[in-house]
Amino acid sequence: MDINQESLKLHYQLRGKLEVVSRIPIKTREDLSLAYTPGVAEPCREIAKDYEKSFELTRRSNLVAVITDGSAVLGLGDIGPAAGMPVMEGKCVLFKEFAGVDAFPICVDTKDVDKLVETIALISKSFGGINLEDIAAPRCFEVERRLKELCDIPVFHDDQHGTAIVVAAALLNAAKVTGKTMGTMKIVINGAGAAGIAIGNLLISMGFGNVVMCDIGGIICEGDSDLNAGQEQISHISNLNHEHGTLADAMKGADAFVGVSRPNLVTPEMVSTMNKGIVFAMANPVPEIMPEQAKAGGAAVVGTGRSDYPNQINNVLVFPGIFKGALSVRAREITEGMKRRAAYALAALVTSEQLSADYILPSALDKSVADTVAKAVADEAIEPGNARIGK
Repeated sequence: MDINQESLKLHYQLRGKLEVVSRIPIKTREDLSLAYTPGVAEPCREIAKDYEKSFELTRRSNLVAVITDGSAVLGLGDIGPAAGMPVMEGKCVLFKEFAGVDAFPICVDTKDVDKLVETIALISKSFGGINLEDIAAPRCFEVERRLKELCDIPVFHDDQHGTAIVVAAALLNAAKVTGKTMGTMKIVINGAGAAGIAIGNLLISMGFGNVVMCDIGGIICEGDSDLNAGQEQISHISNLNHEHGTLADAMKGADAFVGVSRPNLVTPEMVSTMNKGIVFAMANPVPEIMPEQAKAGGAAVVGTGRSDYPNQINNVLVFPGIFKGALSVRAREITEGMKRRAAYALAALVTSEQLSADYILPSALDKSVADTVAKAVADEAIEPGNARIGK
């Protein structure tokens, strides 16, 4: 099957993967009066008196905005907001299918940070959460930071944090398979953009060990010039031995490689210099190194973003449950603690009997995953008082 052509055919047939469905039938005058005027005035009055009632008297409590500016769509790059719409629709479908969360795609036609932040903040009162998607680095860091300051609902850039959580879960289990010890690992991340920096920050906060960031110019080290804000921030807590050099230099003696960069950057020879290496080559659709080549180089565990190989490392294991859990307790934000707890919960879904070099994560099609992640997120939100309500 030619997946691309079949998908194009499907999209022509459907003319969109979403539709709005009413939750109340309008068949009588009474139905009309209850759903709309004059009866609808009463819930409006209640919300006007108590803002929190907006979560109880509207669909807001189960509604997420999936928002992009179209500047970094999948592996396609800056294709614009209209061209990004099929991806946003697809994301909304996954929210509903895997977590029962309603989501709405919003494509904003600006790359101006001020305008983007203002637009999203101004519409935020219609939603219970904001899922930022496919916004290019380094702009995405500032957009998320500023929105978290302005909005009283969770703001979550999935390309950053969803990726980080699923990688952390995969690495927890890959470390068990290979007998590696938390705190002593050397992890090389290639691609110091939105996903790479978020992965690095989460792995460091979870105590995996020494994270070495690499980008097109090689190893990133504290004090380097020409670093963007995200790279500058992580340079102070990564590369603890102040290494310099190329990606190949960084991989020597490394316990794990995480690729969120470009195809065919890693060779079997580079893998052979690792320490019983864990290789997560996640560039899509062509990874930094194909699994067969990574194994030929001596990799002990290999994962990719693809569905046609074992160990698919896919954000769908994360974002539906993250928002389901946050919405269930009406959380104000997604915290670092919620991300860590989600990673551990996801990893724990693979039992010791199931765990192997070819099975370190549940299937991306396992719809039970969202409930497990949601519980972990909700429990963490309640403990520090981030939640507005109990479960």
